[in-house]
Amino acid sequence: MVRAEELLECHKTIAPHIHRTPVLTSRLLDQMVGASLYFKCENFQRMGAFKMRGAIQAIMQLPEEKRAKGVVTHSSGNFAQALSLAAQSLGVKAYIVMPRTATAVKKRAVIGYGGEVYDCDPNLQARESLSKEIEEKTGATFIHPSNDMNVILGNSTAATELLQDYPDLEVILCPVGGGGLVAGTALSAHFFGKNCRVIGAEPMKADDAYRSFHSGKIESNETADTVADGLRTMLGDINFPIIRKYVSAIERVEEEDIVPAMRLIWERLKITAEPSCAVPFAAALQLKEELRGKKVGIIISGGNVDLENLPF
Repeated sequence: MVRAEELLECHKTIAPHIHRTPVLTSRLLDQMVGASLYFKCENFQRMGAFKMRGAIQAIMQLPEEKRAKGVVTHSSGNFAQALSLAAQSLGVKAYIVMPRTATAVKKRAVIGYGGEVYDCDPNLQARESLSKEIEEKTGATFIHPSNDMNVILGNSTAATELLQDYPDLEVILCPVGGGGLVAGTALSAHFFGKNCRVIGAEPMKADDAYRSFHSGKIESNETADTVADGLRTMLGDINFPIIRKYVSAIERVEEEDIVPAMRLIWERLKITAEPSCAVPFAAALQLKEELRGKKVGIIISGGNVDLENLPF
């Protein structure tokens, strides 16, 4: 079982390597939901997303002899960048398996952060197979983007900071992709909140977490055709038990509600946010009756968008 002290120790350990990100508010967005909203802006995190927190924690927990051989992961986006930058910050080699379909801008970012990119076919089997091959060849340690306890602990620090700043939050809304962020958020809310509920939010077109939450077993998606590309991944056997125990509910939102919510965040908070970040805000708009009059935290998970392909 995880203890509160572990979350606090994790935050202390990684603090020199991360930004303490700001919390923004908007009276207009408050009025639209009928609640007081507090947006934790992880788009201002190093490399532009919360994933830096989990990546740096995971590498720092490796013994020196393992660090010396490097780390490897498979990711098409933010975790590829996060692990590359975290490894570079600690003087560790990073091997990054990316699907050939990953955008050039993401690959350039990974290379810019010092990651060594290996292309593979765009499916999970190909990713895992090549990652395993690199592990065996180099002795590098594999770090999963979301289904790793140290990654989850690192991710928890975003909500820990939010609750330190606003200890009386009654609800935190958080996007759900691979489950690492919502699991960490739920742990922080459990230990440091005052009866603070965590509600996960995901697209209807990639609702494996919602179905898993209700069936009691990890479900998969036959398709994941959602604009919220960061939320297309599945839950894992390490984060799922935490989600089942500490997350109160998972809310699904339709595709046609995600982009307008994203646009509102850009227009009213004046920040660059990914489509995935708009999903919990879209859920807040959907849950107006339930949230009315409450103090609500919303995790803005990242801001790495392709400016050549905006959805609005």
